Amino acid sequence: MFGKDIIIDGLQYCKWDKEYFKFLKSSGVSAVHVTLVYHENARETLTRFAQWHRFFEEFNEYILPVFSSEDILKAKAQNKVGIFFGAQNCSLIDDEIGLISIMRQLGLLIMQLTYNNQSLLATGCYEKNDSGITRFGKQAIEEMNRVGMIVDMSHSSDRSTLEAIDISSRPICISHANPKFAHNGLRNKSDEVIKALAKRKGLIGLSLYPFHLPNGSDCTLDDFCKMSADLADMIGVDHIGIGSDLCLNQPLDVLEWMRNGRWSKIKDYGEGSATNSTWPKNVSWFNDSSGLYNIYKGLINYGFSENDVKKIMGLNWLHFLQDGLKAQTC
Repeated sequence: MFGKDIIIDGLQYCKWDKEYFKFLKSSGVSAVHVTLVYHENARETLTRFAQWHRFFEEFNEYILPVFSSEDILKAKAQNKVGIFFGAQNCSLIDDEIGLISIMRQLGLLIMQLTYNNQSLLATGCYEKNDSGITRFGKQAIEEMNRVGMIVDMSHSSDRSTLEAIDISSRPICISHANPKFAHNGLRNKSDEVIKALAKRKGLIGLSLYPFHLPNGSDCTLDDFCKMSADLADMIGVDHIGIGSDLCLNQPLDVLEWMRNGRWSKIKDYGEGSATNSTWPKNVSWFNDSSGLYNIYKGLINYGFSENDVKKIMGLNWLHFLQDGLKAQTC
């Protein structure tokens, strides 16, 4: 039964306020991977943590901070939404490997090695030349493995992702992306990458962002379920979750910050264009608090078993976090 199940959304960056926390609670979600930062440096990231500390203090009837998978179960038992943090870039560690441990202690559970561009750690999916994981990146992955911070390659290039899968001693995730066989977007993932990820017990969270979906904003629930079924046929249901990439109620300047940061004088449109530069229109069946339930019901109607749907909707994320967030011991 949907209301009693563990439901985890593997990525959101919505406008965080009381009304949205109430929205999350009403949606039936047990926990959400919240993007804490995009291009912020270490000092700016501390301010983001401070803002969320205020949220946890002020809105504690709705949300609970997550430092381990056990906290997700705690939030569920208390009828609250667990919030676990991730970074969509490595800018928050500056050029200092020791900050990985510090950020993990503060509550950063997941970090992408790059966001579209070449970073100090890896190559992004928008770069023409893919040089793979850097020397710093190799050590950063090893340190993330040590402290129990999950490697996320959602915005990374193919070579960098394949190398990260190979270098990491622990399974990695692609928290929010879709297979290229469903839609050949720049940020969607090739069969080779997806198969390598699953072989090493990694997890991919399927995205609801229109630029990543078959037929874009006109993607039907049946289209999404077919993509899910085809992916399950390829790698099995145990490696699939949801990472909606939902960005509700955010102004245009937030989208521009995601795309441009401080690095570009020329306006970057991501997978949009000059004539389509604003937020894409969300699909009709994932645009309110019934969105996750619609997916749950849609997958069952498409032919997935109830147990497999429970895995995709949350249990796979829960088990992945249970293993990936524990610090390694000598």
